[in-house]
Amino acid sequence: MKDHTLQKNGFGKCGLLAVAAALTLMLFTGGAYGAGLLIADGGFGGVLEVQEHAVRVVINNGIAVTHVTQVFKNTEKRQVEALYTFPVPKRASVANFSMWIDGKEMVGEVLEKKRAREIYNSYKQQRRDPGLLEQVDYKTFEMRIFPIGPEAEQRVQISYYQELDVDHDRATYVYPLATVTRGDIDTRTTGRFAIDFAVKSAVPITELESPSHGDAFVTARHSDGYVQASLEAQSGSLARDVVLSYGLSRPKTGIDMIASNGPEEDGYFYLTLTAGEDLAEMDRGMDYVFMLDVSGSMADDGKLLVSKDSLGAFINELGETDRFEVMTFNLQPVTLFNELRSGNDNFKAEADRFLAGQRGRGGTVISGAMHTAYRYSDPDRILNVVILSDGMTEQAERQKIIDLIRERPANTRVFCIGIGNEINRPLLEQLAQESGGLAAFVSRGDDFERQAKAFRRKLMRPAASDIEIDFAGLKIYDLEPEELPNLFHGAPVRLFGRYSGSGQAQVMVRGDVQGTRFEQSAALNFPENDPDNPEIERMWAWRRVDRLLKMADGSRSRDRAIDEIVNLGETYSIVTEYTSFLVLENDGEYQRWKIERRNGRRLQRDREAQARLEERLEAIRSKAVTDLGPQPVLEEKEKEPQHLASSRPNPAQGRPSAQPQNGGEPGRPQSQNQNRSFDFNFGSGPVGPLFVGIAWWLRRRKKG
Repeated sequence: MKDHTLQKNGFGKCGLLAVAAALTLMLFTGGAYGAGLLIADGGFGGVLEVQEHAVRVVINNGIAVTHVTQVFKNTEKRQVEALYTFPVPKRASVANFSMWIDGKEMVGEVLEKKRAREIYNSYKQQRRDPGLLEQVDYKTFEMRIFPIGPEAEQRVQISYYQELDVDHDRATYVYPLATVTRGDIDTRTTGRFAIDFAVKSAVPITELESPSHGDAFVTARHSDGYVQASLEAQSGSLARDVVLSYGLSRPKTGIDMIASNGPEEDGYFYLTLTAGEDLAEMDRGMDYVFMLDVSGSMADDGKLLVSKDSLGAFINELGETDRFEVMTFNLQPVTLFNELRSGNDNFKAEADRFLAGQRGRGGTVISGAMHTAYRYSDPDRILNVVILSDGMTEQAERQKIIDLIRERPANTRVFCIGIGNEINRPLLEQLAQESGGLAAFVSRGDDFERQAKAFRRKLMRPAASDIEIDFAGLKIYDLEPEELPNLFHGAPVRLFGRYSGSGQAQVMVRGDVQGTRFEQSAALNFPENDPDNPEIERMWAWRRVDRLLKMADGSRSRDRAIDEIVNLGETYSIVTEYTSFLVLENDGEYQRWKIERRNGRRLQRDREAQARLEERLEAIRSKAVTDLGPQPVLEEKEKEPQHLASSRPNPAQGRPSAQPQNGGEPGRPQSQNQNRSFDFNFGSGPVGPLFVGIAWWLRRRKKG
């Protein structure tokens, strides 16, 4: 651990900020709680306004980079300390925090949390420029700034990276501001709110929409693979999530990979394994036990209402060959049928009436409800236990739940659905992952009927289990996760890792589909130098931190994991429960505190990569408008000569046109593996079909 001794003299004028972070963001337009207004805290009193809230999101092949710039104003005629609170986002890694001091942007650095807090308090005692933004638990971040002068403004910027939720042929981005992390924090903005999206994809984009805000967004299509959307308002409340969803031209079956590699260290890669339409639907029904949390915490932020609507939509998708039970729980479970009933209209209507009468009250005890759910297990059918909960239960209860997951019947999978932003994501993800199921998180602003259909579609396709990926020909190490989850239809398996050297590696994929083992191989190219995807380095580190925390919680102690988590946070400039972002006024102050400028170097490289991407997007935008407006008239001598078809034959006449094959692009050479069960192309885009052989086997089995 670091030496936490503070220097007592020679501070100089200084501002600092600590960030703890990973966030996703959402807009509100009503009187609900949210992350929008700073309140004066620490006994100083006073109110601050959000004068400007501007968001820029660039989504590049399923990875989103979000920049949030905010301007706060102290409305008091005296100094105040500001507190700003917001929810933890899903699968996001904060990449930078900056604040403007005397008109100049100062970039933050990540420090061990205790040290950052001590520095903050030492400045606060002298009423000098400190600021602190830290992760206070698994779901909440708080930013503190002191002092903000009388009627003064403070500009801050946060940047974070995240993997988007992808289902089948649709990707969803959520910007969550809704939170009840502090009941005394109101939600409003007095000035401009603007959010701008740029969506780029190697797979053609069919549509882009906002389930939350509809036609309040203006969209512009610049090409099949590049679409923009924007929303702007002069003032108003922040009261509901901003949700953006875009469709892709077809499901991609196979492996996608992007890499990041520079001259000074080993490379990083991000690989996704996706199953598409070649996994046929199951031809038999399944059993479902739906567990609805009706504890008091579910009454907050409308979670229970949305959970009931989502569950109703899910039940509506059941077929008559399915069987189901509905159970509510707070301190104890209550069952509707006390047995599994057919998914016909009569029982669905009875379930609707049962759900309509539920209200949130009491504490949360999940373990008793899970014990009850296991009693519905039938050895001849798959049992899907679907839990709709925020996971807000006591620590001792959480350990019981994890133990119960490991004791479940052999044919049972557990699926967790969390609603809104005030949820225990780590617990719900761990329950689903350790049982071979999935965890999903639904925004109040999203289309939950579409979410329910997508979730059921995953369950109706044969899951590939016991997935293993081996690499030959190149040193591959530090894979995250260490054990791959089951592969469901429309839900990619994501793998991060490190590699040494460069060149082609043979990738072997093994697994099990409905009791039959499969094994396929293909080649992927790992580049020697690729500076355009630096964000995956932080994402790899965040995944590693997430796994360390879950393993530590499973062993009932975090003590052995904390040092490695702090080291990862400081090395890769990511905020965790044990590290915070710190902003100082100038380089001399960083030297005074012996703080290495790691994030300063990373941020410069990241911004260079983002600038190159923006140049490419600008070229696409410029090309898209070349045919608009009056066109110049060429002089006769400038016109190209016209040729009759008979006088100059087209070299392509009589040949098949160059059409894409196996997911390729016109004119692109096809992989040498194109006649095999695996057919991979190479590059940062989708890499071709997977499980074609599995699909053939499944169809043959059905015919037999």
